[in-house]
Parts: sequence; C-alpha cells; structure tokens
Amino acid sequence: MAEIVQQRIEDRIPELEQLERVGLFTKKEVKSIIKRVTALEYKLHRLIVNKEDFIAYIQYEINVLELIKKRRAHIHYQFKREEIEYPIIHRINSIFKRATNKWKDDVQLWLSHVAFCKKWATKSQISKVFSAMLAIHPDKPALWIMAAKSELEDRNSSESARHLFLRALRFHPNDKKVYQEYFRMELLHCEKLRKQKIQLEQAQMDLGEYEFSPEILSGKLAEVVYKDATGKIKEAEFVISLLNIAAIFDFTKDLQESILQDLQTNYTDDSSTWDFMAKRELEAPGAGEELQTAKGRASDINRREERCCQVYEEGVKSLNTGRNAEGAASVAMTATQRYSQSVTMWSLSLQTLMELGSRDIGRCFQDALKHVNPKTVCSLACSQRGLLSAVPAVAMEMKECYLDWSYSTGGYKKARKTFTSLQENRPLSKDFFTRMIQIEKEQVLFFNITVSCFSKDLWLQYIREELGPLGQPENCGKIHWRAMKFLEGESVERFVSKYALLQTGHL
Repeated sequence: MAEIVQQRIEDRIPELEQLERVGLFTKKEVKSIIKRVTALEYKLHRLIVNKEDFIAYIQYEINVLELIKKRRAHIHYQFKREEIEYPIIHRINSIFKRATNKWKDDVQLWLSHVAFCKKWATKSQISKVFSAMLAIHPDKPALWIMAAKSELEDRNSSESARHLFLRALRFHPNDKKVYQEYFRMELLHCEKLRKQKIQLEQAQMDLGEYEFSPEILSGKLAEVVYKDATGKIKEAEFVISLLNIAAIFDFTKDLQESILQDLQTNYTDDSSTWDFMAKRELEAPGAGEELQTAKGRASDINRREERCCQVYEEGVKSLNTGRNAEGAASVAMTATQRYSQSVTMWSLSLQTLMELGSRDIGRCFQDALKHVNPKTVCSLACSQRGLLSAVPAVAMEMKECYLDWSYSTGGYKKARKTFTSLQENRPLSKDFFTRMIQIEKEQVLFFNITVSCFSKDLWLQYIREELGPLGQPENCGKIHWRAMKFLEGESVERFVSKYALLQTGHL
C-alpha cells in the first residue's frame, strides 16, 4: 500500500513544481498539499474504505482547483493549464469513478460527478458519466431526461438527445414526463433550426450545404412524438400538458389546432377538458380597437367571462350523469377557485352542487360569501331550488347556511324571521335548531351586558323587542324588575314614566 501511495504522490510532483514556479503557490503551501494528500491517499488504500473518505479527497482537490482559479485571476496568469489544472481534473474523475464503481446505487454520488464535470471537465466526459450511470440505473426516468437535456444543452446534439429519449421509452413506455420532455426537445430542435435558417438568409449565405427540411421546420417530428404518446396515454390532462408545451412556441399554430381538435373529439367525458376550454375562452385575446378604451376593455372582459361560463355550463350538462357527478362537482369547485370574483361563476357552481346533491354545497356557499356580494349569492341560496331541494342533505345544509347568513348580515331580528319562515319546511337538521338556540343565547347575553352598563333607553328597547311580533311579551315583567334593580336616581323615575307610556301604546 505504501508503494502505491508513494507512486501517486510522485506523480503529482510536476504539477506542484509548476504551481510554485509560476507563483500561484508558495513552497510552504506545496509541502502542506503533499502532506494532506498523502494522508488522504492512505485512507483510500485501506482494506476497509469509507465513502466519506472518497468524498473528502474529492472535495479537497476541488478546493485546490478553486484556489488556483482565484489566484490566477489575482495575478492575471492564464497559462500552463495543461500542466496544472488538467492533471487535477483527471485525478478527481478517477476518484469519482472508483467511488461510483464501489457504491453503484448511490445516485447522489453519480449526480455529484455530473455536477463536477459540468463545471470543470470536458463535454465528452459528461456523456461518459451519464452513460455509465444509466447502465446502472435504467429504471429511473428522471436520469434519462437529465442525460438527454445535457446532450441538447451542453453538447448541442439533438441527435444524441433523441437517441436517449427513445432508449428511455423502451424502459418506460408509458411515462408521461419522458414523453413531455421528448416532445419539448423536438420543438426546441425545430426552433433552433428555424433561427439558423433565418440568420443565414439575413446574411445572404448559400443554404445549399445546410439541410432545412420543410417537414422538420414545421414540427413534424414533434407531431410524431405526440401521436405516439397519446396512443399509449389516453388522458385529457396529459393531452392538455402537451398542448401547453406546444403553445410556448410561435410556429406551432397548426399543431395546436390539431391537438385541440383531438381534445374536443376524444375527451369530452373528462372534466379537465371542459375546465381547460373554459379557461381558454377567458384568456382569449380581444379585438385591438376595442381594447383602446376603458369601456371597450370592460366590455371585452364581460364578453370573455360570458363565453367562459357558457362552456362551464355546457360541461356541467355533459357531465351531469351518475358516472360523472364527481367530475361535474370538480369542475364547479375548480371554476370558483380560478374566478373567485365572478358572481356568475359562484351561482353556477352552487346550482351545479345543488343538482348533484353534493355535500360540498355548504362550504361553497360560505366561500362565496367571502368573495362576492352576499346579497347576490344569497338570492340563489334562498330560492326554491336550494332551500326546498328534493335532496334532503342539500336542503338541510342550505337552511343552516341561510340562517347563519341572515344573522351575520341582519342581526338577531333577521335571524328570527328566517328561522320562523323555514322551520315549517322539512327536512330540518338538529344543527339548524342548535344554531338558533345559540343565537338566542347570544342575544340575551348581549342585552344583559349592555343594559347593565348603559341607560334606561336600552332597557326600554329590550322591552319593545319582546313586545314585537317576534318577541315574547311574558318576559317584559322580568325585564322591568331587572331594570328597576340596576337603574339609580332620576333614571328610575324616567324609566317608570316611559314604561307606562309604552304599556298604554303612547310611546
């Protein structure tokens, strides 16, 4: 072992001497490096080695590289890289290779090697690392995608990237992410060729030696990927994801139309399709002249919102079957989240949930009150459709919500009126009566606290409420007795006289 370590240290002597000769390191620093790497080498040649020892050695060598880079910049010296940096980079790659051969399953170790190569090594070295890693980990789609992107971005090789994607699909024939990135890669390749063609034409160069196939420039390769992908993965959301990728590129109008037609033809039983189509209507660009004035812009927004709602309504009707009830409810809830300020959308969603008998209607109603005009939303809630729904769960839920809304907007008096009007219309839930009892207790507590602290007029108002159509006249005597107990001085005489006028109907 000692002989191997000694040989490795001797192999470093030329680069260390060069570092000292050009003034990047001092003689003392060179001796320190020799001492440190000797200790690190011995650890790597023990009978039982630790992964941490390899990582520590790699990190030390990278630190040396970083220090050399800084000192080169400081003294403005940029020569002798073949004699200084290259041997260090080669050594780090060798240590990484030894480590990954020993701990093949450690994906993070492989990725650390890739990261090092991206910063310090050659582009061909990156390909070799990815190739070795994929031979060990072909079951991980993310690594195939990473390798293909590296070929496209680091080596500018769309052919190699395409080859990697095709290999990935042999291992993962139904992986959505692999297809999405393959589709994106073909569109990026097409975009690059189109830009090259434009640049050559602007420079008035002869295009004879370059191949610019009209089919490739129009995105036919991406279309082939799309057809293959949707032939294996028949999901609306997946088709939409590919359409969104295509929409990034300005030359894919025909491809987008083709995908959109496919979506509208084959996936109308999926709520995602209707949600996407409705949003598409809302985000559609308006006419140029109309958008020049505030009134025109407002009119354009209203028109797009109406079209959006129409699509949602059509979707709800299409999905309103026993098998698709969950899908319709999902569309309704998604719509309100996306367009939380639209009264029409909340009303449509509430109506949909009522028709489906969904238990989400109470939560939807409460959410609606937080975002839009309560009176507008409540007009739907208190309609015959909601409060008198044939679905017991919906009717009871809406009555509870309506009672709460009445109390929060109109106080105790409005809540009592609502309770009286609804209690004859069954079914009624236990929570409906419990909530009214709570409101009654809150009202009594309010009067007890307030009246105890303030004037005779509040006592009289308390009595007047009980004498009203929604009150309980039999409580007036008790209230009178408590008022006499709390009031003092002249307030007692004034209270007695006004109470007498109230009793005789003169107040």
